[in-house]
Amino acid sequence: MKFILTLIIALLSFTGISQRIQNSSYSTIGYINTDGRVQNDSYSTIGYYNDNGRVQNSSYSTIGYINDDGRVQNSSYSTIGYIDDDGRVQNSSYSTIGYVKDGRVQNSSYSTIGYYDESVPVHWVAGFFFFFFTDEL
Repeated sequence: MKFILTLIIALLSFTGISQRIQNSSYSTIGYINTDGRVQNDSYSTIGYYNDNGRVQNSSYSTIGYINDDGRVQNSSYSTIGYIDDDGRVQNSSYSTIGYVKDGRVQNSSYSTIGYYDESVPVHWVAGFFFFFFTDEL
Protein backbone atom coordinates (compact mmCIF):
# COMPACT_ATOMS: atom_id res chain seq x y z
CA MET A 1 0.00 0.00 0.00
CA LYS A 2 1.02 3.54 -0.64
CA PHE A 3 0.98 4.43 3.06
CA ILE A 4 3.88 2.21 4.00
CA LEU A 5 5.76 2.98 0.83
CA THR A 6 5.53 6.62 1.78
CA LEU A 7 6.51 5.63 5.27
CA ILE A 8 9.78 4.47 3.85
CA ILE A 9 10.34 7.88 2.34
CA ALA A 10 9.86 9.38 5.73
CA LEU A 11 12.32 7.16 7.41
CA LEU A 12 15.19 8.41 5.44
CA SER A 13 18.24 9.90 7.21
CA PHE A 14 20.70 9.80 10.17
CA THR A 15 24.17 11.70 10.10
CA GLY A 16 27.43 10.29 9.03
CA ILE A 17 26.61 7.07 7.31
CA SER A 18 23.27 7.12 5.56
CA GLN A 19 21.14 4.06 5.01
CA ARG A 20 19.24 3.78 1.75
CA ILE A 21 15.52 3.09 1.67
CA GLN A 22 14.08 1.50 -1.46
CA ASN A 23 10.62 0.91 -2.90
CA SER A 24 9.39 -2.48 -4.13
CA SER A 25 11.26 -1.98 -7.43
CA TYR A 26 14.51 -1.41 -5.53
CA SER A 27 14.58 2.26 -6.54
CA THR A 28 16.08 4.51 -3.87
CA ILE A 29 13.43 6.75 -2.35
CA GLY A 30 15.39 8.22 0.55
CA TYR A 31 17.97 7.96 3.28
CA ILE A 32 18.24 7.84 7.07
CA ASN A 33 21.45 9.33 8.40
CA THR A 34 23.08 8.46 11.70
CA ASP A 35 22.36 11.98 13.04
CA GLY A 36 18.59 11.48 12.74
CA ARG A 37 18.20 13.50 9.57
CA VAL A 38 15.56 12.20 7.17
CA GLN A 39 16.09 12.87 3.47
CA ASN A 40 14.15 12.13 0.32
CA ASP A 41 15.72 10.68 -2.82
CA SER A 42 16.98 14.16 -3.82
CA TYR A 43 18.84 14.48 -0.49
CA SER A 44 16.46 17.23 0.66
CA THR A 45 15.94 17.09 4.42
CA ILE A 46 12.28 16.41 5.24
CA GLY A 47 12.55 15.82 8.97
CA TYR A 48 14.46 14.63 12.02
CA TYR A 49 14.28 11.87 14.58
CA ASN A 50 15.88 12.50 17.97
CA ASP A 51 17.14 9.86 20.40
CA ASN A 52 14.63 11.10 22.99
CA GLY A 53 11.76 10.01 20.70
CA ARG A 54 10.86 13.44 19.38
CA VAL A 55 10.04 13.72 15.67
CA GLN A 56 10.49 17.09 13.99
CA ASN A 57 9.68 18.47 10.56
CA SER A 58 12.28 20.16 8.36
CA SER A 59 11.75 23.45 10.27
CA TYR A 60 12.57 21.71 13.59
CA SER A 61 8.99 22.02 14.83
CA THR A 62 7.96 19.06 16.96
CA ILE A 63 5.31 17.02 15.17
CA GLY A 64 5.16 14.09 17.56
CA TYR A 65 6.81 11.42 19.66
CA ILE A 66 7.70 7.75 19.49
CA ASN A 67 7.64 6.44 23.05
CA ASP A 68 9.71 3.57 24.41
CA ASP A 69 6.54 1.49 24.79
CA GLY A 70 5.84 1.75 21.02
CA ARG A 71 3.09 4.34 21.36
CA VAL A 72 3.16 6.99 18.63
CA GLN A 73 1.78 10.38 19.65
CA ASN A 74 1.18 13.61 17.74
CA SER A 75 2.41 16.98 19.03
CA SER A 76 -0.69 17.25 21.26
CA TYR A 77 0.21 13.93 22.91
CA SER A 78 -2.79 12.14 21.36
CA THR A 79 -2.00 8.54 20.46
CA ILE A 80 -2.16 8.01 16.70
CA GLY A 81 -0.78 4.48 16.55
CA TYR A 82 1.45 1.74 17.86
CA ILE A 83 4.58 -0.10 16.84
CA ASP A 84 5.18 -3.42 18.55
CA ASP A 85 8.45 -5.26 19.07
CA ASP A 86 7.68 -7.58 16.16
CA GLY A 87 7.42 -4.67 13.69
CA ARG A 88 3.64 -4.62 13.42
CA VAL A 89 2.31 -1.12 12.71
CA GLN A 90 -1.18 -0.33 14.01
CA ASN A 91 -3.38 2.74 13.84
CA SER A 92 -5.11 4.22 16.90
CA SER A 93 -7.95 1.67 16.56
CA TYR A 94 -5.42 -1.18 16.79
CA SER A 95 -6.03 -2.16 13.17
CA THR A 96 -2.85 -3.54 11.62
CA ILE A 97 -1.83 -1.37 8.69
CA GLY A 98 1.55 -2.91 7.95
CA TYR A 99 4.74 -4.62 9.02
CA VAL A 100 8.35 -3.49 9.21
CA LYS A 101 10.62 -6.48 9.71
CA ASP A 102 13.70 -8.22 8.36
CA GLY A 103 14.54 -5.42 5.93
CA ARG A 104 11.10 -5.40 4.30
CA VAL A 105 8.16 -3.05 4.57
CA GLN A 106 4.87 -4.83 3.97
CA ASN A 107 1.25 -3.77 3.80
CA SER A 108 -1.46 -5.42 5.90
CA SER A 109 -1.74 -8.22 3.30
CA TYR A 110 2.00 -8.97 3.66
CA SER A 111 2.79 -7.71 0.16
CA THR A 112 6.28 -6.21 0.11
CA ILE A 113 6.15 -2.54 -0.80
CA GLY A 114 9.68 -1.53 0.14
CA TYR A 115 13.04 -2.33 1.65
CA TYR A 116 15.29 -0.81 4.30
CA ASP A 117 18.73 -1.51 5.68
CA GLU A 118 18.32 -3.64 8.81
CA SER A 119 20.71 -1.36 10.70
CA VAL A 120 17.87 1.22 10.69
CA PRO A 121 15.75 0.77 13.84
CA VAL A 122 12.27 -0.57 13.07
CA HIS A 123 10.58 2.15 15.11
CA TRP A 124 12.23 4.84 12.98
CA VAL A 125 10.90 3.25 9.82
CA ALA A 126 7.39 2.85 11.19
CA GLY A 127 7.37 6.09 13.18
CA PHE A 128 8.19 8.32 10.27
CA PHE A 129 5.28 6.80 8.42
CA PHE A 130 2.90 7.98 11.10
CA PHE A 131 4.28 11.50 11.21
CA PHE A 132 4.94 12.30 7.60
CA PHE A 133 2.09 10.40 5.99
CA THR A 134 -0.78 10.45 8.47
CA ASP A 135 -3.30 11.05 5.69
CA GLU A 136 -2.77 7.43 4.72
CA LEU A 137 -3.90 6.04 8.10
